[in-house]
Amino acid sequence: MKKLVQKLSFLFIFLSITFFSINANAAPAAKNSRYFQLKVYHYTNTQQETIIDNYLQKQFIPSLHASGITNIGVFKAIANDTAADKKMYVFVPFSSLSQWEKYSVKSSSDDKSSNASDEYINAPSDKPAFTRIENILLKAFELMPAITPSKLTGPKSERVYELRSYEGPSEKFYRNKVKMFNQGGEVDIFSRLGFNPVFYSEVMFGCKMPNLMYMTSFDNMQSREAHWKAFSDDPAWKTLSALPEYQKNVSHSDIYFLRPTEYSEL
Repeated sequence: MKKLVQKLSFLFIFLSITFFSINANAAPAAKNSRYFQLKVYHYTNTQQETIIDNYLQKQFIPSLHASGITNIGVFKAIANDTAADKKMYVFVPFSSLSQWEKYSVKSSSDDKSSNASDEYINAPSDKPAFTRIENILLKAFELMPAITPSKLTGPKSERVYELRSYEGPSEKFYRNKVKMFNQGGEVDIFSRLGFNPVFYSEVMFGCKMPNLMYMTSFDNMQSREAHWKAFSDDPAWKTLSALPEYQKNVSHSDIYFLRPTEYSEL
């Protein structure tokens, strides 16, 4: 009997240690994991723009709020006035992949409409509400795991949100650029110089992989130019960008200048 008690005690201790070890290792990952969805609407005219705006503001965002999801950003390309292919960017943060999956299933199966969204949901085939939609799934960098709402105070009509995409010539070079942002210290330089970063992320699913995307924000275009001038002149950046191990890790970059809508939460 005594030996049985000893064996049971040993088993209990072993299982307890195993349980707490697993949870101790899992907790930081769960705490720091952040995923983002970037939904890009393509459209051609002001009628479609109004329909999309009404849907996002009066149904899409309230539905996200009801699911406990906040800090939703809605931006329009500054170049829309003269572009044939106009774009609207919707940024949605998720605390985990399971939250993203649950909402994706819910939103795709929800065919309920309201007066605010009827034009969007029930748009006829010859007068669609949009041309196409892109969906990009992002995973936050380890040094900036959570979205940071902009601290800008100027009028939204003058703000500039700069979305950048950096493509790598190979997966190895791409991982090197991600490392340059994180362990290399590029994120720290942006923060020190007051770039008001909204997010930094790796693209998990998209059409330009391997690539990373990040967004910074400024009160106006003049502020944006001044910040980038300070960045290019910064001694820490000059040192970092000259290191042999970080050479030629970007093969192509795209820059998108955006403005937040009045109902954007970022």
